[in-house]
Amino acid sequence: MFAVIMKLLQDKVALITGGTRGIGRAIVLKFAAQGANVVFTYRSSASHAENLIQEVQAMGVQALGIQADAADTTMADKVIDEVLQKFGKLDILINNAGITRDTLLMRMKESDWDDVINTNLKSVFNLTKSAIKPMMKQRNGVIINMSSVIGIMGNAGQANYAASKAGIIGFSKSVAKELASRNIRCNVIAPGWVKTEMTHDLPQNVIDQMLNMIPLGRAAEPDEIADCAVFLASDMAKYITAQVICVDGGMVS
Repeated sequence: MFAVIMKLLQDKVALITGGTRGIGRAIVLKFAAQGANVVFTYRSSASHAENLIQEVQAMGVQALGIQADAADTTMADKVIDEVLQKFGKLDILINNAGITRDTLLMRMKESDWDDVINTNLKSVFNLTKSAIKPMMKQRNGVIINMSSVIGIMGNAGQANYAASKAGIIGFSKSVAKELASRNIRCNVIAPGWVKTEMTHDLPQNVIDQMLNMIPLGRAAEPDEIADCAVFLASDMAKYITAQVICVDGGMVS
């Protein structure tokens, strides 16, 4: 007889915000490959969402794409309701949605600040607050919030982005302490330079400067960030909470 090999996230239900591109898409596919049923949110591209659903279903698990603005508090509640209606539970929340509006502070518009804070930080508050209600009833859950090394070290021209990502770290540590007694873990992943659509079109001199700051000498692939998410979501990390894991090739030390 052949032994049955259990996957790390077998039969779990995971919600990933910003799931159709870059790191979010990689997490959706990695989680599906590890046996999780996945729900993801997206803002605009229905065709990308449909393609991703088909890829996930081909792995033998269920998928649901929800068009939603994570910065909208009412919409966050509706997303969680849809997850519960379809699957009856929510085991894992990955707050991944994020944008940039880079410019020097003296040129930064109020809208540049507000858009980044709302999408990157307020969305984490919205989804986490909604998600912890079923998790507390289950007395079990995992929350992983996507920050950035920029939230730790700062970067010229990214005051808004750095503030949003630093805010995620403080928020997550507080949530972890509030919810530990209910067996809900909350951790942060802080990626460094990652090959995504967001970084693809940057000037070569900027790319070279970033690479010079990375001891391993290269950018990360989205899959490498997703691998960390799988670990933190699984029982292999069941005694890890309130931590910031830098996946950055040694950029922050």
